[in-house]
Amino acid sequence: MKIITTGVAGTMESSDIIVRIEPKDTPGVELTLESDVMQQFGKQIEKVIRETLTDLGIEDAFVNAVDKGALDCTVAARTMAAAYRAAENTDYVWKEVTEK
Repeated sequence: MKIITTGVAGTMESSDIIVRIEPKDTPGVELTLESDVMQQFGKQIEKVIRETLTDLGIEDAFVNAVDKGALDCTVAARTMAAAYRAAENTDYVWKEVTEK
């Protein structure tokens, strides 16, 4: 998936995250993250965002996320929604979650 414009998803409400994705001309994903729970969960939030982008085939993008205590499933959903909007893609492919 190629990012061609800016896509945003989420809110600044408690237990949510706002994710903004923008096109980037140079290789790689540049991620900035702000979180009220950065010390405890910052690495996990970043991991979920990066894995979601990888699953979508996004290799080059600027990503800015402001977390207000979102669960992993919310982080992934907001990242996916922002990515689809940034790619101007409506061919949604939602992955099925299976219990481990």
